[in-house]
Amino acid sequence: MNIPNSLTLGRIVLVPLVVWLIITHEMYAAFLLFLLAGLSDAADGFIAKRFGWHSELGAYLDPIADKALLVSIYVTLGLAGHLPVWLVIAVVSRDILIVGAVVLSWMLSRPLSMQPLLISKANTFSQIVLAGLILAELGLGLGLEGLVTLLVWVTGALTILSAGAYFWSWLRHMASYEPIPGSLPPRQRTAVGLDQPQRSRVRAS
Repeated sequence: MNIPNSLTLGRIVLVPLVVWLIITHEMYAAFLLFLLAGLSDAADGFIAKRFGWHSELGAYLDPIADKALLVSIYVTLGLAGHLPVWLVIAVVSRDILIVGAVVLSWMLSRPLSMQPLLISKANTFSQIVLAGLILAELGLGLGLEGLVTLLVWVTGALTILSAGAYFWSWLRHMASYEPIPGSLPPRQRTAVGLDQPQRSRVRAS
């Protein structure tokens, strides 16, 4: 277990603590922990790149930690009435849509490598800024309600556009994917005629 992975696990451990602080209305402490999580995210990325401490475990843990923290905060703030329900539904549904598309592609023997899109990066940044701003507003009373309202609509629009972009990319992948014959399960190989004798396939053509 290297340092970047340890920092990532630390962010995952922070998730229930931040949720508990929001539920108990300790918004200032929740804001500080959110900042700490953001700093640890930047630190583990820098350390992994600087010292070459990349690992397969880290590649899986890092996005899981980020999504667990963001989704948990959005759901908790939504239940507490600090975020509109439609935005929480959009954020959660987008992530479920992406995970479901990846799993379905794998089940159909059409593995999909999801590369971050530009709009997805903008969406993630907007979600992070909005969550931090709301926690700061609730904990410090900065008087930024107007900016929060604007960011709610910006984040909602980016979330919906990002979901649509990923869905369109998935549809194109599923329509154009040509699997390697050896990668298909036996039942699918038989269905498409890959396990038929060579003489039969030549005659059919």
